[in-house]
Formats: sequence, structure tokens, C-alpha cells
Amino acid sequence: MPICFDLDGTLGHFSSGFVLLREALGDLWGGTPTVEELGRCTGSTDWEIVDDLHRQRFGRPLDEVGYQAYEAACVARFRTAFCPGGQAPVAFRGILAGLHLLAVTRPVWVVSGNAPGLLAFKAEVLGIDPAIPRLGSLPRHSRTSLIQLSLRGCPGPHLYIGDRPHDLAAAQAAGLPFLAIGPAVPGQHPSLDPEVEAQELVDTVESILGAERQN
Repeated sequence: MPICFDLDGTLGHFSSGFVLLREALGDLWGGTPTVEELGRCTGSTDWEIVDDLHRQRFGRPLDEVGYQAYEAACVARFRTAFCPGGQAPVAFRGILAGLHLLAVTRPVWVVSGNAPGLLAFKAEVLGIDPAIPRLGSLPRHSRTSLIQLSLRGCPGPHLYIGDRPHDLAAAQAAGLPFLAIGPAVPGQHPSLDPEVEAQELVDTVESILGAERQN
């Protein structure tokens, strides 16, 4: 019964993420995508966003080589920005500790819209145990299909934990219950403050999964 956590805004946040994404693409494409171009993107994963931007800029879809170049450029930007003496991410310590407590007794995944290399870097900076599997944004995969990949072959009940409306939409499309972190996701579902203590996260997750077993 995998429990899947989003990363950005759920386990912590890297405040300049979209700025660095735009700068990385500016290095590759000779011009930085505008805020208006970003606003026209419809997906929530790096593949979807960069593919949308590529179609707007060049009139054709992104390919794997182009995505790998974006990933490398973006990781380089983040490594420069979030280095000793540079910017520091905000880590939600109670959520992170709760993730590690849950991982002792059940499968836990980090399923993120970040490109895989960027996800690996952010997970390392946030101190996520390398033994916890993570799945980043893959070509031609939506957030929903990434969640489904992490659940493949595993019996339920499952749970997706995120902080944005697109996380809720992906959970619903995958048929999963949803736990919100923070106030940004409207609707009738459990939610927790980002500053929650680890045990409250664990208790809330156990309560949700227990109710799913009874349904």
C-alpha cells in the first residue's frame, strides 16, 4: 500500500524554482520563457511544462534529448543556487520525520513533477533517506500516470499527499484518497499544516488508510 508524497510544497520548498527553470531554458534556447508563456502551460510536471514551452517557442514537441539537456541545465542552476553559503530551502521537518517513520512499516514513495535528476538533488538537500524510492517527471507522463507507475503491482489502499489542486486532481484521476499539506487545496479532504509534528502526520495517514480498508 504505497504512500506517495509530492515534494515541492509538501516536504519543503525551493523558493526560486520557476526562476531557475526559466533561466535554464534561457541558456539552452537563447531566450528566457516569459511569465505569460508559463501561464499558458497546462501541465504540472517538468516534462509537461517544458514540452508546452517548447511547442510555444518552436512549434514542435520536445524530444528526449531536449528534455535531458533541460534536466542537466536545471540541475546545474539549482546546485549553484542551493550550495553552502547560498540559498537554503525551507524543509518541513515534521512532515519529513513523519515520512521516515511511515517508511519503517510500509512502502513510501516520493512522486514529484521534477525531472529525475532535479528530484534527486532536492531529495538529497532535504535529507530524504536514499532508500526511499522516488519517481520524477518522465517523457509523455502526467502526474497521474507517475502515481500509477509507483503503485503498479502493489495492493491497496494507497494515498497521495500533496499541496496543490493539481495534486488533488491527479489523486482523484488515479482513484486515490488525498491528504493536503497547507491551505491551498479546497474541498472535502483531510489536511494538515506544514508545521505539523511527525506523529500527527502518521496518525492522520493511518486513519485515512483504515477508513479506506473499511470501504
